[in-house]
Amino acid sequence: QLQLVESGGGLVQPGGSLRLSCAASGSTLDRHDICWFRQAPGKEREGVSCMRSTGVSTYCADSLKGRFIISRDNAKSTVYLQINSLKPEDTAVYYCAARRNTPLFRVCDAQSYPYWGQGTQVTVSS
Repeated sequence: QLQLVESGGGLVQPGGSLRLSCAASGSTLDRHDICWFRQAPGKEREGVSCMRSTGVSTYCADSLKGRFIISRDNAKSTVYLQINSLKPEDTAVYYCAARRNTPLFRVCDAQSYPYWGQGTQVTVSS
């Protein structure tokens, strides 16, 4: 059973950067699509950036392009999300998720991901 644990969240000032990590255990990630989602207080969960097992990455919304960079290190079974130029509206719980690679669903489709981490809080405030 694949298990995911996020880390790297915290309190950061606007304009700062963070790198979130998602460590996998119980299975390797090389045959999995991976995705970062976030949920802000009072808002629905939204996709941030995803990467297929092939290494092709996708932003789940045009507004997120440029500041969020997803990467993976299959040898370390770890997924990363680099967030730059943080804004107060980026405040949310960030989750990583994984699924066995499949072409059947959009890569940002949250319901297609059976494996989720517990989330890490990112708070952007001065």
